Amino acid sequence: MLPFAAVCLVVAIFDGDTLAARCPTQTAAQPYSQVHVRIGPIDAPEHGQAYGTRAKQALARLAYRKDVRLDCYKQDRYQRQVCNIWVAPPDSPGGAKTLDVGLALVTQGMAWWYRHYAGEQSAQARAQYRFAEREAKAKRAGLWADPRPVPPWAWRRAHPRHHGPPRH
Repeated sequence: MLPFAAVCLVVAIFDGDTLAARCPTQTAAQPYSQVHVRIGPIDAPEHGQAYGTRAKQALARLAYRKDVRLDCYKQDRYQRQVCNIWVAPPDSPGGAKTLDVGLALVTQGMAWWYRHYAGEQSAQARAQYRFAEREAKAKRAGLWADPRPVPPWAWRRAHPRHHGPPRH
């Protein structure tokens, strides 16, 4: 099934970097399937972590109940599809899906650029994400307003029982 690209409807937001989407299938018996998606190049604060709720809300504003283009390239250990997600910009809701949701979240200071997986990005995407994170830090946007923001990967190590697949 991977890699795949599809236009799907976002039906649930689990946290700041994980959602569920209803995607069309090729079978008449089951015309849609639900896909759990992890936004690939970012890591957002976890439930219970500072900015976790705000990150979830930011993702919901960008994508909930909207058609998105999923460009999926792998599956993670929780069987979620890891994808880049594209949506029409807010000022052009019926337009082309040109807004990179992960990049938007990093720009707003609602997620970290996940450098651990930077090798899965093109050189251009890496440069865009690096720049967006630097700008968000410089502007003290979102989580960068905290004098010592804790990256989700460090928070998960300190709170192992909170880490796991998305809650349904």
